[in-house]
Amino acid sequence: MTIKSVILSGGSGTRLWPASRESYPKQLLPLTGENSLLQETALRLNGFGATDVDPRPIVVTNEEYRFIIAEQLRQIGARSPQIVLEPAGRNTAPALTLAAHVASEEGDPVLLVMPADHVVADVAAFQRGIAEGARLAADGALVTFGIVPEHPETGYGYIRAGDVRSGADTARSLLEFVEKPDAETARAYVDSGQYFWNSGIFMMKASVWLRAIAQCNAAMATACAEAAAGCQRDADFLRIDRTAFERCPSDSIDYAVMEHLPSAPELGAGVVVPLSAGWSDVGAWDALWAVSEKDEQGNSARGEVMFEASRNTLVHANNRLVAAIGCEDMVVVETPDAVMVAHKSRTQDVKKVVARLKAEGRSLAQSHRKVYRPWGWYDSIDSGERFQVKRIVVNPGAKLSLQMHHHRAEHWIVVRGTAEVTCGDKVFLLAENESTYIPLGRTHRLANPGRLPLEIIEVQSGGYLGEDDIVRFEDNYGRIGH
Repeated sequence: MTIKSVILSGGSGTRLWPASRESYPKQLLPLTGENSLLQETALRLNGFGATDVDPRPIVVTNEEYRFIIAEQLRQIGARSPQIVLEPAGRNTAPALTLAAHVASEEGDPVLLVMPADHVVADVAAFQRGIAEGARLAADGALVTFGIVPEHPETGYGYIRAGDVRSGADTARSLLEFVEKPDAETARAYVDSGQYFWNSGIFMMKASVWLRAIAQCNAAMATACAEAAAGCQRDADFLRIDRTAFERCPSDSIDYAVMEHLPSAPELGAGVVVPLSAGWSDVGAWDALWAVSEKDEQGNSARGEVMFEASRNTLVHANNRLVAAIGCEDMVVVETPDAVMVAHKSRTQDVKKVVARLKAEGRSLAQSHRKVYRPWGWYDSIDSGERFQVKRIVVNPGAKLSLQMHHHRAEHWIVVRGTAEVTCGDKVFLLAENESTYIPLGRTHRLANPGRLPLEIIEVQSGGYLGEDDIVRFEDNYGRIGH
């Protein structure tokens, strides 16, 4: 038996704004440690000795996140990850179906399906649960993991489970999925001992899932099969057939298959493995405070933070010192372009702020001031009428696309490293403290031929400074036509 991780990484995490944005969502952020949530998910089976683990995870994501996901996986030493790009969002069931087709090309592994944006504090307990689930999945069961509830919670869906299965350690039969309850119902669920929080983590053989989805949703199965059959490799990425996938219905793993199992045993046995491993879906800032390390007053800090006469408060400082004085049950999140202050009981309302920003057409809901690209990143440090100033860092050996702008000219000043500049038909080097001018309409390119990061200051001037004023002629990262 071989276990293969399937990591679902398509969510936007808007309730963790302003740290999480649509173009750089929560799974890409280091919220609980040095690694991002995606990286922690990919590392969760390290040292797992119960059976073989394929070191090449399948990550299902979208076009926008592909380069930063590839870079984050490279940083933790993930070997040859299979990054599947969805051309459109269709929820988790189609994502898993695509992953099952990819996995089936090399056998019939047991798939461990994990959202990329969850926290698991006790990895050893998690791996013990996975070991039990893997044995059941290898025998043809469709396994879900039910989180042992620590308190009545109205923000999660629940799973009702039966008695412990014969011969199992803790696994129970799956009886029912139920929606998020009200407070009184949630209390009754927890008191009964029959209900678990729905973790969204699953295990099953690839063939078992493909058979089940074909019986439960033939249209989804057909669309995903055709989309996977038309898959094309693009550097580190697997591009599925867009036309076929856009015909696919949208549904979750729960609704598409798992909730049918109690009444359709021919699909396979539905099994719940109880899991008590410090799990959280980090759905809002108060949930992050609950799983974070705290001082004696219950305060949790990330970044440069000073607490004075404060209790049970979470502060995330990304760019500067934040001093919290006399705060109780508060959340403060500071980023270079936005600050959010909320009572812990109102953190779910962050999504209302994001909705207002979108309605007003403001980019603060979509992107950070600092934007990551496959070649490095840029930070828009100042802007005004007809000008914009960016700090640009290019990774060693990387280069931007050969491009041209219709509406702006650019000045480049090298702050650190050596730049290789293409401007029209000229190619030349710039050292630190040297600069050059790129006229409007001139074909140009910036590259880093050195072994250290290249840092420049770019001053743009012109009548329109939007990122869509780029005409690409050559690109090392497949962005022409995508």
